[in-house]
Amino acid sequence: MGETIPIAVPRKGRPLECVLDRIAARLDVPTLADDVTSTLRHEKALTKGRLDAEEDVYHRLAAYSAVDDPTEPEYTLLRDDRAGKPRRIVFDSVTIPLEDGNGTEIQLVGREEPFRALRTHEFALGFDSADLVLEEVVELRPEPLNRIADVNARINPVDTDVRVVTGLGDTVYHTLMATPETAPQQAAIDRDFLEEYEGPLCIEPRYERLVQAVLGTKTLDGVDFRYPAEGREEEAAIADAGLGVYLTVTGSTAREHGLVLGEQLFPSETVLLENDSEVTDAVAAVRSALANGAPETELALPN
Repeated sequence: MGETIPIAVPRKGRPLECVLDRIAARLDVPTLADDVTSTLRHEKALTKGRLDAEEDVYHRLAAYSAVDDPTEPEYTLLRDDRAGKPRRIVFDSVTIPLEDGNGTEIQLVGREEPFRALRTHEFALGFDSADLVLEEVVELRPEPLNRIADVNARINPVDTDVRVVTGLGDTVYHTLMATPETAPQQAAIDRDFLEEYEGPLCIEPRYERLVQAVLGTKTLDGVDFRYPAEGREEEAAIADAGLGVYLTVTGSTAREHGLVLGEQLFPSETVLLENDSEVTDAVAAVRSALANGAPETELALPN
């Protein structure tokens, strides 16, 4: 009987979909990503009230989960943050045999905070947002942090054994944006502009440490962080402040609020993580299989 390697993954949303796509591309499970993604998108629509449910959530959960076959996806229930705190069906686990001749399997295990599960040594491998690494463990320095490939150099080994292996390429960016009144005319809205700027910079409170790491503490001299009021749309709050940083995909909402898009400061994407102190030969082989052929954000880690 071969070894089963557990891997922490997000329970729902774009990061989980990206992980499942990576698994489908690397391993022989062509239908897994579509099956799980379609189920969770349907359940999200039910939770948001876009669809009417024909059965209650417990009957749907029983229908989805094949608890007698670990190679089929299993789901679980969580309380959603929306009004009324409805129960929402999310991903729980699935076991995938590897074609390695040793009987090795990987088990994807849903976690609310995969990165923190690796930090506490529950897992050797996991997938989570690169944002969480910046928010929690990278050192703040005067110089900016520009690339995911530079993140590991900013992690103090005393703080954690977790390191980034590679990005998965599902990239959206933390983007600098400003009103025309604040932005320099015929000049770039970028880090150089911020070097000279003094005044308010609107950000989400949870991104304060991330923004400090990405921009560098030197750039933020004279900058006063402002935060959107509860219930206030982020782009609207940035328009009030005149300058801000926020995640953008197309930037259309920012433009609707009269904002001009500036420099894409740092990619927000799902990353493969490892806890270096928990890596065995079997874990290293799985890590290599999942990272093989990754985009240019892949880091040089030992096999």
